[in-house]
Amino acid sequence: MDLHILSGGAASGVVKALQSDFSARTGAQLQGTFGAVGVMKEKLLAGAPCDVLILTNALIAELEKAGHVVPNTAAPLGKVKTGVAVKTGESMPDVATADGLRAALLGAKGIYFPDPQRATAGIHFINVVKQLGILAEVDKALRPFPNGATAMAEMAKADEPGLIGCTQVTEILYTAGVTLVAALPKEFELATVYTAAVCTTSDHQDVARELVSLLSGPQSSELRRRGGFEL
Repeated sequence: MDLHILSGGAASGVVKALQSDFSARTGAQLQGTFGAVGVMKEKLLAGAPCDVLILTNALIAELEKAGHVVPNTAAPLGKVKTGVAVKTGESMPDVATADGLRAALLGAKGIYFPDPQRATAGIHFINVVKQLGILAEVDKALRPFPNGATAMAEMAKADEPGLIGCTQVTEILYTAGVTLVAALPKEFELATVYTAAVCTTSDHQDVARELVSLLSGPQSSELRRRGGFEL
C-alpha cells in the first residue's frame, strides 16, 4: 500500500525520519512530495494522489472548508520560524537587529531563499528585503529556488564564500553543509504553524489518520523539537 503525502518542505525531515518505523508497523510505503505550500495546494487541486496533507494551518483550514480535508482530522505539528543560514564553517553575522540583517544581506555575494511567490518563507523574505529598503541593492545577489530545502542544498554545494540563506529553520537544520545563524529579528519574525490532515480523496483513511496521529503526537515530539519545530 502506498500512502501519498503532499507537504510543505518544513515537515520533510520529520516525515523522512519516521517513515521506516511507520512502514514496518503498518506496511504502508510513504510516498512524499515536498515543496512550497502553494505548489502543494496546486498539485492537490490538479488531482494529484493524496492521503495526508501537511501545510500551513491557514491552508488546511481553507481546504477543509472547500471539502478537500476530512473534518476533525487536522492536527498541528508545531510552529516553525524563519531563519538565516550560512555555509558551515563560515563566520556568522549578527542578524539580531534590522541593521545587522541589512548589513549581512548587503555584504552577501549570493542570497539563497525559496520561491518568493508560492513558498511561505520566500514570500515573507522578499517582503523583509523590501521593508529593509535594499531590494535594488541586493537584486543581483538574489538566488530563488522552488523551495527552501533546495535553496539550502544548493547553497551547501556552492563553492564561493560569503553566501547567506533565508528559509524556515527546519529546512536549515536538516541540510548538511549549512548552519543556522538565528531566527529573523523579532520585528520581522515569521512563525508558521504546520498542520497535518487526512485528504478526502484518500482510499486509506484509517492508515492516514494513524500517520497524522504519529506526526502530531507525543511519540514524535522530541524529533520535531530537534528539527526546529516549537511545540
